[in-house]
Amino acid sequence: MKNNKIYDIIGIGIGPFNLGLAALLEPVESISALFLDQADGFDWHPGLMLDNATLQVPFMADLVTMADPKSKYSFLNFLKETDRLYKFYIREDFFILRKEYNLYCQWAADQLQSCLFGKKVENIIFNETEKVFIIDVLDLKNNDVIQFHAKKIVLGTGTQPNLPAFMENKNFPNVIHTSEYLNNKENILKASSVSIIGSGQSAAEIFQDLLPETEDGPFTSWFTRPDRFFPMEYSKLTLELTSPEYVDHFYNMPNSQRKAILAKQPPLYKGINFDLINDIFDTLYGMSVGNTPLNVSLRPSCQLDSITPEGNSYAMNFTHVQDNAAFTHISDYIILATGYKYKEPKFLKGIENLVQRTEEGLFDVSRYYTIDQAQNIFVQNAELHTHGFVTPDLGMGAYRNTLIINAIAGKEIYKAEKRIAFQEFNTQKTWTAKHSS
Repeated sequence: MKNNKIYDIIGIGIGPFNLGLAALLEPVESISALFLDQADGFDWHPGLMLDNATLQVPFMADLVTMADPKSKYSFLNFLKETDRLYKFYIREDFFILRKEYNLYCQWAADQLQSCLFGKKVENIIFNETEKVFIIDVLDLKNNDVIQFHAKKIVLGTGTQPNLPAFMENKNFPNVIHTSEYLNNKENILKASSVSIIGSGQSAAEIFQDLLPETEDGPFTSWFTRPDRFFPMEYSKLTLELTSPEYVDHFYNMPNSQRKAILAKQPPLYKGINFDLINDIFDTLYGMSVGNTPLNVSLRPSCQLDSITPEGNSYAMNFTHVQDNAAFTHISDYIILATGYKYKEPKFLKGIENLVQRTEEGLFDVSRYYTIDQAQNIFVQNAELHTHGFVTPDLGMGAYRNTLIINAIAGKEIYKAEKRIAFQEFNTQKTWTAKHSS
């Protein structure tokens, strides 16, 4: 089946970033857009949809507000339309519950006719004569193959659970990634011991979720490689590093310098919410009143080197980083809070000749988020190495989408701030004192 319409842009993958792009494009009559996703519908990290978990960014980092505060697809309008605006007002908390953010995104997706779910992109080629992408799509509901055409595409297929290299080609029952936590929680609680590996927000949320269960449930250990359970740095001057001008500054550095700086910045985007760390301590304190022994263990400075099955359990082989000593820990269940990583979709093979790459084989992403010379292939959340730590931040979505939309339109549809920080990030003179002699 062929769809003869040539869209200005087709987005592949409907996560928060491409969903935001769809919402911002909906009122732009001069740009025709379509968005495709193989999932049945929008569902954001369902395996970690814990009751009290919140986003780590304020509610204004929704799909549209930072680009268009007047948009009907804002989080505040969602609350108004669902009779929860005054409840949110009384709550007096900028940080959205993750489960409510998911409902908000589903609400937006349901209204956007440009978003089609159950559509799997199988292959893409580029017709040099007509200058269009030809996209073969499998309709998962009826197994029909549909062909779409677009002048430009934007890849929003997102990141995938990242497992340690030693887990490659291994499928150990009861060794799971955090993305599978809630699906396995019932079985985890039946185990005699569980270990959490990781130093970020997901590890902390799961540890906190399991804490009340440890009194009569599994012995729970939390291992992390850093020398402490560190909070995400969230001071206001530090937040200026999420500014457009810092992205400019970072982008213009040599690649080797960018790598060195990223290696020092985990506390800016990989740490734990400060309040959650305190909540964990307070929970431990309350559980230990009367010197009650705790059925938990917290172990910093521990690097996991390998996992080996041992009967119905697993032997985890560690190196204590500070002591430079090896040790083994046995656990029935292991939860790997080892984050997410961008994985290139297979359908890119058909247009690989168009993709520009760095010496390391990564996308050579332009300042305005394209990866081809003709500037027809845009990417979302695939530019950590070129644009810096703010890449996966939900707060970056509306800004990046503003630049993408303006590039497609060839004019300013949405205003893109160029300078928001009080700081100067390079030696170039960008402003002068109000009164100069």
